[in-house]
Amino acid sequence: MAPYTSAMSEAAAPYREWPAERDLRDRVACLWASCSPSSSPTSERVFPDGCIDIVWDGEAAFVAGPDTGPVLVDWRPGGVFAGVRFRPGRAPSLLGVSAVELLDRRVQLAELWGPVVAGSLAERLASAPSLAIVAETLAEEVRARAARAASSDPVVDALVALLDRPAPAPGVVALASSELGVGERLLHRRCVTALGYGPKTLHRVLRFQRALRRSRTRPRLVDLAADAGYADQAHMARECRRMTGLGPSELFKTTPSWPY
Repeated sequence: MAPYTSAMSEAAAPYREWPAERDLRDRVACLWASCSPSSSPTSERVFPDGCIDIVWDGEAAFVAGPDTGPVLVDWRPGGVFAGVRFRPGRAPSLLGVSAVELLDRRVQLAELWGPVVAGSLAERLASAPSLAIVAETLAEEVRARAARAASSDPVVDALVALLDRPAPAPGVVALASSELGVGERLLHRRCVTALGYGPKTLHRVLRFQRALRRSRTRPRLVDLAADAGYADQAHMARECRRMTGLGPSELFKTTPSWPY
């Protein structure tokens, strides 16, 4: 086990996140660290968020690809995670692989960056004195690669901004295609390359994440459904079960420790 398990006591909660340095914020949503929420083996659900993460689990680094449903993460007592979370669509050029190749997968970083680079990085991460420094060390590697990586797809960036709206949009693909001036097939293809899935799934994921954020201030489910952009409360319930395996009443009263 890495030497920073006890250092996680510096955090007030099992999970915490903080912004990357300013020069990385166009690509990186946050840095984060998480420690086991229990002294006994336990499991946590990870929900789709449109993002890709590079994660360190105390022994190895891996990439958590974009998810379309809940992922069960097994915690061992004293377990730790730390990572870098990329903004939607910003990871593929840094990882050297299309997002669709990572869809609903966890892939060892050595498979993408090669065993020499990943091995050297793992040595640095294993000797880090705290999980915060683990995350910062991953960010340093991202910074080095960002200097020579291609820019993100501007059409996908515009699509993410367009679909992150609270208003219901049943014809979301046609709407996006029209507003962005890109044919539906080309838009879908570019979206799959950058995000792992098409505009319809992106819309569902962003709407679900909006509901999660706003559930803290919208205790009535009917109000939350309308505010997040669902057609009605039943629509939100179906989508929550699809995304998490939980109903809204159970989901929104739970505060997960977000292992990654």
